[in-house]
Amino acid sequence: MKRFSSSKRAVNNVVKGEIKWELRPGGMLVQKRDMGDASSGPMIKIKVSHGSFHHDITVPAQSTFGDLKKVLVQETGLEPKEQRLLFQGKEKDDEECLHMVGVKDMSKVVLLEDPASKERKLEEMKRNQSVLKACEEVAKVRAEVVQLSDKVNALEGIVHGGTKVDEKELLGLTELLMVQLLQLDTIEANGEAKVQRRAELLACS
Repeated sequence: MKRFSSSKRAVNNVVKGEIKWELRPGGMLVQKRDMGDASSGPMIKIKVSHGSFHHDITVPAQSTFGDLKKVLVQETGLEPKEQRLLFQGKEKDDEECLHMVGVKDMSKVVLLEDPASKERKLEEMKRNQSVLKACEEVAKVRAEVVQLSDKVNALEGIVHGGTKVDEKELLGLTELLMVQLLQLDTIEANGEAKVQRRAELLACS
């Protein structure tokens, strides 16, 4: 009867949550790892290869690949969701523990940037280049408008002084302003460049 009581107490401890379990990839049920215990355990150095770059990363031996990704953020600038970690040719999940798949001191891990993330960055770079180009074109038009504004101010001063202004000169300025309006209208702009283009259109009109 005493044996039965001891077994019953052990089962109750598990039920009450004193011993926590988790399911590892492959269906293995193991005692849940405590992050505090991992950080206080032995440390290992991992050689992480990222393209032409190599990083020596020191982490607790019982860390997960998810933990390793967090450390690599500082080294690579890639967020955890942008990283893919491969060990012995196989991609590893964030929940997998380093020591359980054979990662030891001086083991090599390959870091790849997620293709979807890389594609998003390329698209963002293209957009930024497009905006920069549009801003430069708007700036050129702005310079022309400034010159035309100086000429208009000069003519206004002449008219106020009682001097007659040549009609051809007025027509010439009008045509030049129309050219700038057409030039602005052809510029494909988004974001800041769009704001600048709208401001210049208002100025020309």
